[in-house]
Order: sequence, then structure tokens, then C-alpha cells
Amino acid sequence: MRSSLRTSKRGGKPPLSERRSGFTQMRTQLPALLLSAVLLLIWQLGAAAVNLPHLFPSPAAILVRTWELRESLILHHLPVTLYTVIAGWGLAIAIALFLAVLMHVSERAEACIYPALVVTQTIPVMCISPLFVLWFGYTQAARLTAVVLSTFFAITLNTFEGLRRTDREKVELMRSLGATRGQIFRYVEVPSALPLLLTGLKMTLPWAVIDAAVAEWLGATQGLGYFSKRMISKMDGPAVFAPILVLTVFVLIEMAVLNAIDRKAAFYRNEL
Repeated sequence: MRSSLRTSKRGGKPPLSERRSGFTQMRTQLPALLLSAVLLLIWQLGAAAVNLPHLFPSPAAILVRTWELRESLILHHLPVTLYTVIAGWGLAIAIALFLAVLMHVSERAEACIYPALVVTQTIPVMCISPLFVLWFGYTQAARLTAVVLSTFFAITLNTFEGLRRTDREKVELMRSLGATRGQIFRYVEVPSALPLLLTGLKMTLPWAVIDAAVAEWLGATQGLGYFSKRMISKMDGPAVFAPILVLTVFVLIEMAVLNAIDRKAAFYRNEL
């Protein structure tokens, strides 16, 4: 009761420890924000000095052009690119989790699959993307294939390493207590793999966005990559950068979501 009265007298302010943690986070992010502001200022001044907006547009010109093209970018082209990113990345995650668990439970599967995974990464996906267009045409399948091939390996490897680093003493303790294989997997191995799995997701999200845009550039009739390519033919420099700005905002939002999931996962691991 006294604590609630003190809280009401203070106008519902959060505890001092929470306010300090928020201040600490702001102070930690301040150098990055200042560096970004300095780089944007240098870019703005450099663009003004060069005065070639069709080749080297300023950040201000890009913002203005993005706002002018907002309807076409956000309503028409962005959903197409988002579908490619989310569907391709989601399919890569599903394949990666299946392969990682399969290699973890079977040494024979690991011996067969792991070398093949390494071989797939020796081939630059962007170099063979034109082949996907040749095989599948200007279809969604070609773009999804490019996203999947460029992202699933890192997720597979990180998840497999996380499962392999499971504390063996905890596993033996669970077995001594009569835990089943499924219970050990759920309560010991999954929490062990979560940090590296989330690291793999954070690594591959920008790759998925980049590869989706490049695949649209090489062979598509809509999407942000296609839009940027079309604007190059019109020598509209700010419009070329407009899709990049939209995709950057999308990646920042998704990274914030992944960081929030990472914090929740840390809480989940601590509770087990």
C-alpha cells in the first residue's frame, strides 16, 4: 500500500532503476547517432558541392523524392519485395532448422549434409541468379530461390553449432532424472541453440533483403529492385535511392523486432 501511495504521489513515474537503465541505453546509442548525423551532414555538403543530383543526390533530395513517390513505392512495389523477403527467408529458416536438427541427431546425416552445405556456399548466388531467370522466367520462384540459397546456410550452421554446444552435464542430469529425448531437446538443447539461431537470423535478414532487391533488378516486372532499375534509365538519382531508403527502414524495424525476441529468449533461458 505504501509503495503504491509513493508511486501515485510521484505521478506514476517508473522506478529509479528503470529510468537509469533507459538513460544508459540512450547514452550507449548516442555515439552511433552522432556518427550517423555527421556522415549525413558530410553527404549533404558533398552533394551540394558536386551539384550533380542525377548522379550524386543529397539525403534531403532523397527524402523529398521518396515522399513524392510514396504511393507507388509503398502501395505497389514494397508489398512485392516484402513477400519475396519474408517468404524466401521463412522458407530458408524452415529448411535450416530441419537440416540442423537432422545433423544434430544423426552423425551419418551430418557426414553427408555438412560437406554439401559448404559446397553450396562456394557458388556466388548473384552470379547464378540469371540462370534462375532462365529456368523459371520472370517469376516469383526465381527470386525466392535466390533468397533461400543465400540465407539458409548461415542459419543452419549457427543452429547446428548451438545444438552441438549444449552442456553435456545438463543432458546427463536430465537423463538421470528420467527425462525423455523430447524433454531434453525442449528444455536443454533448444535454449542452448537459441542465441546462435537468433544470431544467424540477424546476419541473414539484410542478406535476404539485398538478394531480393538484386533478384528483382535482374528479372522482375515489379518490386523495389525493379523500380530502382527503371529510375536509372530515367537518370533520376534521388528516385534510385528512394527504394534503398524504404528497405533500410524495413530492415531497421525487423532488426528491432529480432532484438526484442532475443531479450525475451534470454529471459526464457534464465527461467529454465
